This record gives sequence, structure tokens and C-alpha cells, in this order.
Amino acid sequence: MEDVEPHIIEAVEQKDSNDPLRVLKDVAAGTCGGIAQVLVGQPFDTTKVRLQSSPPGTYTGGLDVVQKLIKTEGPLAFYKGTLTPLVGVGACVSVQFGVFEGMKRFFSKQNISNGKTEGLTYTQYYVAGSISGLANSILACPIEHIRIRLQTQTASAPRQFSGPMDVIRKIQQSSGIAGIFRGLTPTLLREGHGMGVYFLTYEYLVNRDMATNKIERKDIPGWRLCVYGGCAGYGVWLSAYPFDVIKSKMQTDSIDATKRQFNSTIECARKTLQVSGVKGFFRGFVPTILRAAPVNASTFYAFELAMRAIG
Repeated sequence: MEDVEPHIIEAVEQKDSNDPLRVLKDVAAGTCGGIAQVLVGQPFDTTKVRLQSSPPGTYTGGLDVVQKLIKTEGPLAFYKGTLTPLVGVGACVSVQFGVFEGMKRFFSKQNISNGKTEGLTYTQYYVAGSISGLANSILACPIEHIRIRLQTQTASAPRQFSGPMDVIRKIQQSSGIAGIFRGLTPTLLREGHGMGVYFLTYEYLVNRDMATNKIERKDIPGWRLCVYGGCAGYGVWLSAYPFDVIKSKMQTDSIDATKRQFNSTIECARKTLQVSGVKGFFRGFVPTILRAAPVNASTFYAFELAMRAIG
């Protein structure tokens, strides 16, 4: 979306910036959104990761992953590695929302000091979202790395890791602390751009609703918040999915640095293009886009409900 005159955007409802607990409240509400995101999205995420990281020809599509997973490992296999994201994604989403709400207040104060009282511009929403994504990347990268290592273990192969702490121990022994952060560059690219689009889409729809229906944010019905959250989910994955594929490939590569296929983000992208063509950057896209609506609808709905309850 391009910049428009600020008066087109409904003024942002800002919480009292003098509230000493405001940041903690934002983080707490974000944590609620993160927990909802994991519980709804984990089966979709496991399917996506299996498609992204398996050799070409292993699965014919998302449905094939689901059928084989249920047949060979049982339904609970969809929740492999759930403990890590339940704790970790809660932290990640709390950072995303906490930083984003903080940036909204920063831009609002900046606009007011410049004599503008109409609310944030589209560019400011995008920048606020991008900063929240970059901040979140430092947490998201190691958390997703640990989760992916657990998700990609199959019943037909010897079990490499017994749990999250075992993943951390073995990666650190093999590659040091840097190994835990493998895939950080594509994570920064995905989160920086993706979260900009994510929050911009949601806030645009929310502000348009408030302006059109002449209501306050707290009066927007839950079902419409879910629709807007789902649209935000589509926005992030349509704009940043190839970065996620590269990240997954790097994080499922050998933990032994001497046996890795990819030594850098550029090399991973180049080899993916050589082996699979452009479509290689979209493996696992169908379960991801199917996941986008329910997962992000529940995330934003839980966040908004928590914000209304906390005050």
C-alpha cells in the first residue's frame, strides 16, 4: 500500500502512555496471542516443515504428509516439539506485540509534536511492524531451530534428540553458540519485511472499520477481528514465504559443520534454485496458507480480548 494523506486513517486509539505498567500489559496480551497461535497452528507447522525440509519426492503434498504422519507416528506427532514453541512463541509474540505497540506510541507522540493529530501513516505502521519483527528474530531463530529439529525426527529413523535441551546440548557441542542461531539472516529478512506487512494489514483494516462504522476499537466485533487477523496472516506469508523456506533448509541441515550442504544463506538459495527451480522456494506453501487464517485470527483475537480485559 502506498502512503496516503494522514486524515484518511482513523486516529489510533492510544493507551495512557504514562501508565507505568503499559509495556507489561502489552507483553502479557501478546503472550496470550502467542499461546493461542501455537495451539491452533502446530499441526499445520509440522506439516509445513516436513514438506520444506524433506528431499524432493518424499511427499506428494500436504495431505500426503498428514496421511503418512498419522499412519506411522500417530496423531500426537503433529505436536512434536510443542513445549518449545508454547514457551518460546509466547515470548516471541509478546515481543512482537510489545515492540509494535511501543512503536505506535512513539510515532503518535512524534506526530503530535509535529502538529499532526490524525494518527499514523501506512509507512509508520509498516516501520513499526518491521522493527517488532527484527527484535523478535533474536528469539525466534533459536526457538524455531530447536522446534524444527524435533519436528523433523521420524519414527523410521534413529531418534537423534530426546528433547529441547538435548537439541541445544548437541548443537552447542558440534557448532558452538553460533550453531543455535543458524538461519538468523533469513529469519531477519522474513520477520523484518513480513511483520511490517503483517501489522500494516491488520491496522489498516481495523482503522478502516473504526472510520467506516464510527466506533471505537473496543467495539469491533470479535468475528471481524478474526477476519482482519486472517488477512494479516495471508499478507505475511504471501510477502515473505521464500525466506522461511531457506531458513528451514538451513536449520535442518547437518549439525556437524563439516557435513553441511549449505554454508550461507546465499548458497542455500542458489542450490535450491538449481535443484528445484523457483517452485523450490514455495514448498509447503499450501499448508502454510491454510494455516494462516485460523492461526492469525486466533492470535489477534486473543490479543485484543486480553487488551480489553487488562485495560
